Amino acid sequence: MLKIRIAQAEDLESVVAMMNGGASSQRVHLESGGVGRYEPAFLDIQMCPNTDIYVGEVEEGVCVATFQLTYVKGLAFNGMARAQIESMHTRADMRGKGLGKQMLAFAVELARANGCCMVQLTSHKEREDAHRFYSSNGFVPTHEGFKLIL
Repeated sequence: MLKIRIAQAEDLESVVAMMNGGASSQRVHLESGGVGRYEPAFLDIQMCPNTDIYVGEVEEGVCVATFQLTYVKGLAFNGMARAQIESMHTRADMRGKGLGKQMLAFAVELARANGCCMVQLTSHKEREDAHRFYSSNGFVPTHEGFKLIL
């Protein structure tokens, strides 16, 4: 049974390990140093009223999956908010057990409960397994995304 909750400071090392373990080749060279480099951003996210990082545990204190959920306000869709999923990852040794599906369903239900008109996410083009996963869970590739790394 997967327990999903908002990440706490003691989860940061696990979250970073999962996030960087699934990093695309575009980002992997940008990640360096210890967990301390992530602490200021984690604290900022904890203080942000529209963003949370979640973890999934199969046993207490053992994080096996994670994602970040942000509620984005906009004028489109009659001014309804949308939910943006970022950094959804399952620990490599736990993939294929349905944990990602549970995490994704949890995120969708949070979005629905918070009055969002949609859930959106991006996934790097080289993460083909992730694309199949999202498609199999009802997500449709509707847009071409662009990024400028600074």
